[in-house]
Amino acid sequence: MSILVYTENWDGKFKKLSYELVSYGKGIADMMGTSLIVISIGDVDQGELKKLGDYGSDKIIEVKNGKLNHLINSAYSSIISQVAEKEGATVVILSNNFTGKALAPRVSVKLKAGLVSGVNAMPSSTDPFIVQKKTFTGKAFANVKINSVNKILTLAQNSYGIKETENKARIESFEPQLSDNDFRTEVKDVKKVTGKVLLTDAEIVVSGGRGMKGPENWGPIEELAGLLGAATACSRPVSDKGWRPHEEHTGQTGKIIAPNLYIAAGISGAIQHLAGVSSSKCIVAINKDHEAPIFEAADYGVIGDVQKVLPDLIEAVKEFKSEN
Repeated sequence: MSILVYTENWDGKFKKLSYELVSYGKGIADMMGTSLIVISIGDVDQGELKKLGDYGSDKIIEVKNGKLNHLINSAYSSIISQVAEKEGATVVILSNNFTGKALAPRVSVKLKAGLVSGVNAMPSSTDPFIVQKKTFTGKAFANVKINSVNKILTLAQNSYGIKETENKARIESFEPQLSDNDFRTEVKDVKKVTGKVLLTDAEIVVSGGRGMKGPENWGPIEELAGLLGAATACSRPVSDKGWRPHEEHTGQTGKIIAPNLYIAAGISGAIQHLAGVSSSKCIVAINKDHEAPIFEAADYGVIGDVQKVLPDLIEAVKEFKSEN
């Protein structure tokens, strides 16, 4: 018996999300008195792989293949399932991002495992196995019992703190048994946005709503984002009006994000919007309406006109950066 964590890499590098997953897996492994195994698929150098040992992994399994440098759901799910069976892993953990949401159901079917998506806490019990997740767009919590022997969990971002250990994980290579059926989807070309931070990967997001009054007033949003190394986002009414591109729309019907810092400027905070950003570690709201729903979800709030507050905030950030 063991715990298996799949760690996604971005161009051969791991991010905070990967270390959060490993830390969470370590916590469950300790609860169950077993070992933690981490799997990495794709081209990642040894130095980067060893970092995973700093967060609790006992063994790191690397799978390298020229065909696997881009996500192919069928192939990746086959590999994860094969490693889980080889290592006797009864719990498999992935992130609750686009990749995890694509892979987890496939792995669940292959392993005949119960699946709980978006868990946000350690299991309250491992026998029976009961784990918590948010429900009703973040307004309530559900305690889900998994009855199957094998279990698949996808972890909501920013729901478990990173914990460093002194583990010295050993690294092993694994050669999966893959067929042509695993590569029925062929990646012909990958085009990546350059020169800006991707919204789904960003640790800081600066977002604007109808309170910005129009697309001509978006300069401060972009300037603040540039200073903070952040991505820009918007509420649905803004994208519907054509003020900003639809790929920046966050919310229940847009992108679901979980940055470390989410700055909401001129956003009222309708429940549909909060459903997409409620997992943010820290929410800062700027709105002149002191009764705006966004303040109920915010960790910090500024009651004021965004047209006046944002320039002051930008100057404060510039001053801070010049002193450090």
